Amino acid sequence: MGKDWNSAMYWRHLLVLSLAINIGMVAKVVLFHGDEKEVLLCPVEPGAEAAHLSRVVSEGSSLELEVASGVGDHGRVVDLDHGDPTMYEMFWKRMDEETTIVIPGWQSISYFSDPANPCWFLEPELAKQAVRIHQVVGNAVTENRYMVVGTGSTQLYQAALYALAPHGEPGPMDVVSVAPFYSSYPLMTDFLKSGLYKWAGDANLYDKDGPYIELVTSPNNPDGEPRTSAVNRSQGVLIHDFAYYWPQYAPITSAADHDLMLFTVSKSTGHAGSRIGWALVKDKEVAMKMTKFIELNTIGVSKDSQLRAAKILKATSDSCKHMSNPKVENFFKFSFNQMTERWAKLRAAVRKSGLFSLPDFTSDWCTYNQQVFQPQPAFAWLKCEGEIDDCQGFLKKHKILTRCGKHFGASLKYVRVNMLDRDPNFNLFVERLSTMSLIE
Repeated sequence: MGKDWNSAMYWRHLLVLSLAINIGMVAKVVLFHGDEKEVLLCPVEPGAEAAHLSRVVSEGSSLELEVASGVGDHGRVVDLDHGDPTMYEMFWKRMDEETTIVIPGWQSISYFSDPANPCWFLEPELAKQAVRIHQVVGNAVTENRYMVVGTGSTQLYQAALYALAPHGEPGPMDVVSVAPFYSSYPLMTDFLKSGLYKWAGDANLYDKDGPYIELVTSPNNPDGEPRTSAVNRSQGVLIHDFAYYWPQYAPITSAADHDLMLFTVSKSTGHAGSRIGWALVKDKEVAMKMTKFIELNTIGVSKDSQLRAAKILKATSDSCKHMSNPKVENFFKFSFNQMTERWAKLRAAVRKSGLFSLPDFTSDWCTYNQQVFQPQPAFAWLKCEGEIDDCQGFLKKHKILTRCGKHFGASLKYVRVNMLDRDPNFNLFVERLSTMSLIE
């Protein structure tokens, strides 16, 4: 009897302990702890493709983030700071069979893809499909070019700086771009504290003699404007970033033809998580130096990611030609319509509020879409008018997170807004924007 009683008490205590541990773990997830700054769990509407939003609250943040209750969207934080292109999920879910890839365990074991290629880790299929998508869209010259693959255009940018900056000089080479410039350019340029190059700011203000590197992003991130070089001196070299030169964002007026051009699947097809970009390079020596940088940095680029990117690019080109499935919508037509609708909603919300303004763009003929239209960028360069001096802070009070203009070399009155988030987040953003006022 005593033994049975002791056994029963043991299991009872064990059950109580288990319940206590589980309750504690749930409480840790749901509640905020003052020192640890827990993450916010945003509500997900049943059956909806809602954004699973989580964000670490920075120290000293004045924004009081509410714990999700699952009732309505009033307390939900809309994070449009990062350029996460999740809008494209709805299209690619329809293309499951066309884009699924199976990689056997024995495949892609070697470091090498094509030892005869200056970029020896470039998968031939990716090179083939990248060239094909440029030919379909007509946005870049690919003949007589060397292709270099990178882990996103971020790595390619650093590789290009390494390749273009002269080695053995007494000081680092200046790197400039016209403001507002991509917010990560200064950070990426100076991150390694290289003796070869350094960030030197706004190209419009650059007045030094000597060699320099100018970054030309067209259409520009963050404001969507078409760009050309600004400094235009004999000792300058250019890097053209064409991440957004695709027909859903801007009219394709001609095939870009420059010495070094960067592209990425992150914004062209929306596959940011694959981390694949490519450079089209005229000069073989520059291409080999870029390859050397990537070799020393990561010993190549993931073959699995390259093969997946190749499959995605093939499916994209096929959809334009209706080769894979006649019922499948043209990817760029789908994307164009999405961007057109979103920009119309945003402009309507801005007009209704009266507190903000957006850039006015010039329409142009698109050789791919065969129509005239205004640019409809992946980001909105939103300006707070009147007495609102800190646009990011103002929107933050309304639980909308954006990126402040100061990071782009511009005024605090500007913010960059991601236009590529999922529908529930974007629609909630424009709804809040349209009802804002200074008196609340």
